[in-house]
Amino acid sequence: MTMPQEDTDTVRALQGLESGNPSVRLRAALAVGSTPDPRFVDKLVERCAVEPEFYVREMLTWALARHSSSMTVPRLVDALRSERAQARSQALHTLSKIGDRQAWPAITRALLTDDDDEVARSAWRAAVVLVPEGEEPELAAVLTTQFGRGKRETQLSLSRALIALGEVIMPTVRAARTDLDPRVRAHAIATERLLRDPDAGFEFAIEEAKRVVALGGTSQEG
Repeated sequence: MTMPQEDTDTVRALQGLESGNPSVRLRAALAVGSTPDPRFVDKLVERCAVEPEFYVREMLTWALARHSSSMTVPRLVDALRSERAQARSQALHTLSKIGDRQAWPAITRALLTDDDDEVARSAWRAAVVLVPEGEEPELAAVLTTQFGRGKRETQLSLSRALIALGEVIMPTVRAARTDLDPRVRAHAIATERLLRDPDAGFEFAIEEAKRVVALGGTSQEG
């Protein structure tokens, strides 16, 4: 008894996602996204957790976004509890692309302050996409606890996330300008300057903020 062509294609695609060749995995993810099928969802989420190639992960995310959010969101939310950092990070990234606010309760403080920088950055980006109207100030209060964290790339990600929330961030940002930690103060000042002047650039803003902090100021503008 021969297998129907549809089932054969499904098996071939699922096998392709496991190939040792990243180009084959990429084509398989493209094929799966081009013909969405609920049978693919679990495998796509599973591959997101372990896929080593960035461009293949992006295709996996695209393929998941092509499926019904009623199928994908619950499985991605489950992945947020994984002990594997990449599973959490990629699930957050995919949820931000899907944009279904039913996932918002899963964006916990623990994820927003995750020890892994990539997980935290993905959580920040997902949070500003999914936050319900009216809850932005509470989100800003959590995000500003991360001021001064990590290297420039991480700090820029945090500033961008906060700036995306708009003026509601200002009370907590201003409070952070008086923090005892000079890194926190500098990051808060730089974020405010970027909010006021998006064209300034983060490097300029952070260096200018460091000078202000070094001189003992808190840049009490506005």
